[in-house]
Amino acid sequence: MLEPFILEPTKTSPEVKLNKTENSFKISGRSIVEDPNKFYMPIYEWIEEYIKDPNPLTEFQFDLEYFNSSSARQVMKIIILLEKIQTNGHKVKVIWLYEEGDEMSQERGEEIKVVSKLPFDIVEYESDDNDF
Repeated sequence: MLEPFILEPTKTSPEVKLNKTENSFKISGRSIVEDPNKFYMPIYEWIEEYIKDPNPLTEFQFDLEYFNSSSARQVMKIIILLEKIQTNGHKVKVIWLYEEGDEMSQERGEEIKVVSKLPFDIVEYESDDNDF
């Protein structure tokens, strides 16, 4: 049984929740980690294990308020890994979430969608900040 993989967010690293049993796959927050390869390696390893016996439908959510170019490469690696799920007749979909008005995040999602071979939804959501 594949154990859930959970990382709490920090000022420079995103929250990561990968849980096969709950069918919940999400990376959210900021990703400006010093050594992206080191940070993302356990995520790749978890996904590689998951690919061996995936759920019938995998919806992988990205909700990154900010990420640098080296983290963008890591996101692409994750998407390329997720593409392997489709080859076995399972369904996978990427959901790119961005906060209302965050044009940069929306554009990054659009750029990634163009090169992805996966169904890819880009979804705007309202900010839950109540700064009046």
